[in-house]
Amino acid sequence: MNKFLLIFLALIIFMVACKTTKSTKSTVPSPADILLAETIQAHGGELYDSAHYQFVFRGNTYTFKNSMNDYEYTVKKIKDGVETFDQMTSNNFSRTVDGTLMELTEKEKSGYGNSLNSVIYFATLPHKLKDPAVNLKLQEEVNIRGNAYQVFEVSFEEEGGGKDHEDVYYYWINKETKLIDYLAYNYAVNKGGVRFRAAFNFRRVDGIVFQDYINYKAPVGTPLEVLPSLYEKDELTQLSLIQTEEVLKI
Repeated sequence: MNKFLLIFLALIIFMVACKTTKSTKSTVPSPADILLAETIQAHGGELYDSAHYQFVFRGNTYTFKNSMNDYEYTVKKIKDGVETFDQMTSNNFSRTVDGTLMELTEKEKSGYGNSLNSVIYFATLPHKLKDPAVNLKLQEEVNIRGNAYQVFEVSFEEEGGGKDHEDVYYYWINKETKLIDYLAYNYAVNKGGVRFRAAFNFRRVDGIVFQDYINYKAPVGTPLEVLPSLYEKDELTQLSLIQTEEVLKI
């Protein structure tokens, strides 16, 4: 009887030890987590947690207001004298047209909300990369036009990863400044595509970094890791400029 009791106690101790080890490992930051923390800090750090800004993008006026885990995003568009105002929070989306609240389907709310969120997402990089649905993976360091870069790959969990959770991103982090100088992503919608962006017009507005991007495209299926090489050889096609203008803290 004592023999069986000792075996049972040994099994209990082993299971507790395994659970403790697993828990300890999960709380230790990975090299990718450390790099992301350094990058967020370089771009604005804890200032993002309570940031409240306004900017103009492609003629429309956007605002974002963060309060720890809550947020409020808005966009005001005026076309042919008609004003459309969209507002999105962590649990709601609404649209008013010339002051009248519109009745929207869930599909419409999702579509308009994704569009608004996408603009704020890119304007406030790398703040949203710390979301729980984000998966980080370090890639090999590279040199681009004489500068050294650390690289991480971002993918997303299906749950919480949004409509485009299958997209994959690469970020090239300047080893000296810890800023995002380049980023790239692939996407599956509308027959798919590959994009590469090079940052320019760096400025720090009340502590938070804002920068614009030259937007390039590459043939569908081009591996993201080869895009810097194609960029250096001027083998990418420039599509547009991603410019965040008239930035001000509210």
